[in-house]
Formats: sequence, structure tokens, C-alpha cells
Amino acid sequence: MSILSELARGPQSVEVVEVGPRDGLQNEATPLSTALKVELVDRLSTAGLPAIEAAAFVSPRWVPQMADGAEVLGAIQRRPGVVYSALVPNERGMQAALQAGVDEVVVFSAASESFARRNINCSIAESIARFEPVARLAQAQGLRLRGSISCSLGCPYEGPVAPAAVVEVVRRMVDLGCHSVDIADTIGVGTPGAVQQVFEAASRVLPLARLAGHFHDTYGQALANVLAALELGVRSFHSSVAGLGGCPFARGATGNLATEDLLYMLHGLGLRTGVDLQAVVDCGEFISAALGRASSSRAARALRAARGG
Repeated sequence: MSILSELARGPQSVEVVEVGPRDGLQNEATPLSTALKVELVDRLSTAGLPAIEAAAFVSPRWVPQMADGAEVLGAIQRRPGVVYSALVPNERGMQAALQAGVDEVVVFSAASESFARRNINCSIAESIARFEPVARLAQAQGLRLRGSISCSLGCPYEGPVAPAAVVEVVRRMVDLGCHSVDIADTIGVGTPGAVQQVFEAASRVLPLARLAGHFHDTYGQALANVLAALELGVRSFHSSVAGLGGCPFARGATGNLATEDLLYMLHGLGLRTGVDLQAVVDCGEFISAALGRASSSRAARALRAARGG
């Protein structure tokens, strides 16, 4: 059944997970103050985003933009009902995340062995083993554990990635205790047919209601890929305000799907998100000005022009 057919049966809701403060800013060369990051997170929560990746507790040597994750989580104005998550690579990072009061912990691996070794310096199996103490601590604290799988539709070193490889990592993350798993097109090479293949395969291990799409827009396919996943029944998608982000391990990989563009399409389909699109456009203007460049969101640029901005 198509998404349009489902809409005829009544309004549908879609969860938009904002990853700009983490996945977006971690790739920026321009140093940003803690106060600016806090204001960005607060603006995004005020706009109605229900879930925000606010920090990463990784080595500041490798990801200096995320060195102040504890300070950011400690200073934000927490809005009831908003889930503030953080990327955690190991037990040490988990301890820091717990002290900072994180709501959800995100662990990450890849569907490609080559990418895993270059990105996190270990094999896929070793990465999952590193997360076992993280998972135990999350369970003991009653925190949600979310898994994220990079290069689920293609790898810069190995080329196309078979759906079976993604399914195997989904299975390992479910065994770890992850309540949901993100299927990430890290280098933005996916197309709608491939997206449906990988989600259909993954749904044999984990229901579609617990899978999310994380698409980059390198080849201009991100919105088409969202629509393809929507057609299957996926109802959670990641995006980044103003299209912030990229991938330092993939030459030419552009930013995440812009939150403004995603919202414009979802609202045009009559889908409910609970997010104020115009407020997100303002968030994009704020962070783009801080970075000294224009927003990458086409919808944001058009909406600003329409209101004389």
C-alpha cells in the first residue's frame, strides 16, 4: 500500500530525529563555542523536534568539535518529552554520558569491514564487543540504546554493500539490546530501489517501526529515498538543520538531508511531525550565520525568499 493510500485512511505521524548538533557540527572546521551549541539545541527543541542528537563522548583528539559534550548537555534547557541523545564509543564514554544526564545512548558500527577499520579502527565484530559494557550500563540505568549502521547502501572503499551485510549488523545490534537501529547511507549513494531492498531485508530481523532512515544527499537522492522508505512503512528519519554535516572518510560526500527539506515534503504529504517548519528555518539561519555560509537547504532558501528574507 502506498503512502498516499495510507493517508486516505487518516493522518499519519512521522518522527524527525535532528542530528545537526552532533553529526552536523562534528564535521565543521570552524570552532564553535559551547554557548552557541547550547543555543542551537535549545532553538531546535523549541521548534518542536522530538529527538535531538546533542553530543558525542568520543576522543577530542579525533573529534575536537565534540569535546564539550558534557558542558552542552549540562547547559541546555531540557524540554519535557524531548529525547536528548549522545554518541558513545566505549565504556569510558558511557560513564561520561551518564554523568551528563543523557536520555538515549547511540552506538555505531558499519556494514562494511573496510569502513569500520578506517572509521573506528576495528572490525565490525570488535566494535560490537566494545559496546557490550555500554549496553549493560544503559540497561542498568533504564536508558534507551540505539544502534547506527554506517555505509548501509555503499562504501567508499568496497563499493556497493549487500543487504545481507546490513542485516547481519542489525542482528548483532538487536542481540546487544538496541531498541532501534538506524540504516545510514553515509556517502549518499543510495537510490529508492536499493533503499527498499535493504529495509525489507532488515525488517525480517527488526520491525520497520524500530528502523530509521539516515540519508545523505550527495547524489540528490535523499528525499526520494525517504519517500521509498515511507512507502514500506518506515516512520522515523534523521536530518540535519541547514543540511549540516558530511563524512570525512568519504571523498565528495555532502551533508545530511536538510531538516527543512524533509519537513517541507512530509508536511506536503499531510504527515504529522509536531515540528514548526518556519522555526526550523530560523534555526538554520542562526547556525549558518555562525558558520559564515549559506544554508544548504533549498526549502529554507525558498521560504526565506517568499517571506522577503
